[in-house]
Amino acid sequence: MLSVLSYGRLVARAVLGGLSQTDGRDYSLISASCGFGKDFRKGILKKGMCYGDDACFIARNRAADVLGVADGVGGWRDYGVDPSQFSATLMRTCERLVKEGRFTPSSPVGILTSGYYELLQNKVPLLGSSTACIVVLDRRSHRLHTCNLGDSGFLVVRGGEVVHRSDEQQHYFNTPFQLSIAPPGAEGVVLSDSPEAADSSSFDVQLGDIILTATDGLFDNMPDYMILQELKKLKTTNYDSILQTAQSIAKQAHDLAYDPNYMSPFAQFACDNGLNVRGGKPDDITVLLSIVAEYTD
Repeated sequence: MLSVLSYGRLVARAVLGGLSQTDGRDYSLISASCGFGKDFRKGILKKGMCYGDDACFIARNRAADVLGVADGVGGWRDYGVDPSQFSATLMRTCERLVKEGRFTPSSPVGILTSGYYELLQNKVPLLGSSTACIVVLDRRSHRLHTCNLGDSGFLVVRGGEVVHRSDEQQHYFNTPFQLSIAPPGAEGVVLSDSPEAADSSSFDVQLGDIILTATDGLFDNMPDYMILQELKKLKTTNYDSILQTAQSIAKQAHDLAYDPNYMSPFAQFACDNGLNVRGGKPDDITVLLSIVAEYTD
């Protein structure tokens, strides 16, 4: 038989649990970005939030907060094509679709698909390839909806631990899934994946959850434990604090990328694939750092 005190505790827990599940408050993301291009220019942005061949966006509308990162495939430079143009245009197009409300929060792959097909329909051909990751917070339902194509991605951190993460998509070593537009006649030669091939997920988030969205320049140079160590410095939802932490993470990844004696996650992955590789992986790095907070106008 339960004592009155024990019964009271159970009722309190049930009530509190019910309140947490029916939280009527809208949530939002407080987000900041930082990055480095391989040309060493700290935090230098091209038009459209680009670090080197990486591109990103942070957008809001009345229903959702949306983040996106894309990594232009550098190999196009060998054919006289600027890889940053494809990733930057893709992200700008996705951002515009969000601001115009032409999307469903529960379907980030819809944003990516619409953005990609707009590029395909451009009168002036835009050649190139890119990975892409889009993260959407539905303010009312408190659910995070994601899609990831390739080796960019995201982490969700709660209580100092990774509770959700994207799955990397690779055809084979160092060859991620990617969206592409090839020159006429070369469609069957250039590697190209459908946006619908993106890995999608949906899950609930809580106030205070940290969401880190980044290109592979981060994940190839910093393992989870290093990222978590940096995130411990984030104590408030103040924008300046978030920006400072994003800058700290991006800088550490950039420094490690040029350390020839460091066994990076990329080098370890290469060794696992039979290659003798050591050191960091010089690359463009883009970091979007966000905290889930109560929505305010």
